[in-house]
Amino acid sequence: MKPENQTTDVIRRFVSKGVFPYQMAFTLLIPVRNLYMSPEKLSKRLELKEDLKVLEVGPGPGYYSIKMAKILNKGKLVLADIQQKMLDYAKKRIDKRKLTNVEYYLCDGTSFNFDDNTYDRIFMVTVIGEVENKDEYLNEFYRILKEGGLLSVSELAGDSDKLTIEEVKYLAEKHKFKFYKLYGNKRNYTINFIK
Repeated sequence: MKPENQTTDVIRRFVSKGVFPYQMAFTLLIPVRNLYMSPEKLSKRLELKEDLKVLEVGPGPGYYSIKMAKILNKGKLVLADIQQKMLDYAKKRIDKRKLTNVEYYLCDGTSFNFDDNTYDRIFMVTVIGEVENKDEYLNEFYRILKEGGLLSVSELAGDSDKLTIEEVKYLAEKHKFKFYKLYGNKRNYTINFIK
């Protein structure tokens, strides 16, 4: 592909629906995101404890990951993404902070190669709307989440792939998750479910 065609494709993906392009990951690090949902606010919504094992799906450049890894100082954070370059970007930022409790997993977009009942928490921010095979992902999340574990889905205003609270609730409950808590409002929210 010609360079100008690549640039056009990246810009098109940036402003439309679909997987967020790694070339635009820097835009996910702007401090104005704190107005929508800061890492501190999200960490409270996740009810994190220092010894939990947590899976973050679609971490982008690690905007939320760094705060979560610091809280999980006796636990583990696993970042899963379908783009290796996005994982590399997050790893570079995390390594710079000398956080050693983070692992990286390249997804195939269909399944997660983890044992059953592995994670205490699974969370994603502005990701579920980008996923083409939502049913497969939710089945996998149910399989790899521990009994009593928390699935957390956050959506923010301005995301072209954003699902409504009702759509997320329907999707999760269809896959046996039980509604637990809702934070925020229809523009910016986190909805938590229990296995």
